[in-house]
Amino acid sequence: MIHPHTALRFISDDVGHGVVATRPIPRGTITWALDPLDRVLPPAEVERLGPLYRERLDHFTFRDNEGRYVLCWDIARYVNHSSRANCLTTAYDFEIAIRDIAPGEQLTDDYGTLNIEHAFECLPEEGTSRTRILPDDLLRFHEAWDGLLCAAFPDVVRVAQPLAPLLPPSVWATAQAIARGEAEMASILTCFYDGVTA
Repeated sequence: MIHPHTALRFISDDVGHGVVATRPIPRGTITWALDPLDRVLPPAEVERLGPLYRERLDHFTFRDNEGRYVLCWDIARYVNHSSRANCLTTAYDFEIAIRDIAPGEQLTDDYGTLNIEHAFECLPEEGTSRTRILPDDLLRFHEAWDGLLCAAFPDVVRVAQPLAPLLPPSVWATAQAIARGEAEMASILTCFYDGVTA
């Protein structure tokens, strides 16, 4: 589920629609959490659905570290890519804001963290030269992303968390312990799917 202080908006002809903040969302806020309404589809089920569904699933899903396709039931599926994203996934089935997000600003992910199947070119952005996103970007950039997450994690216990009730109690306890410096954060690299199915 996406954070409640968001809305779907038309961004531009180049980008299409995106998810924007309707109120300030401070750094450390859980901006998305996997919930029971999200569909988690094994690769075999996606194959059985056939080509009619495949194009839409390729567009609106990401893959977890087991290669399963995650289809968000709400507007979270419209969160756009940015090579300077303001939200990042964690090893705990939730994302956090890695910097303050202002009202009207898009919530963005770096699709390099989401086990995409095919490389793609993205729009150039100020402050980065990265315009080609690759399926194995997690292998190249996990240390930088871990640094951004580690810097934001202490704020997890300092800001309002409307999505915290969606987390399993053990996950929320772990997140709080990491935020207080009582536990080490697992690397975002644990999200990587290497393409090998069991």
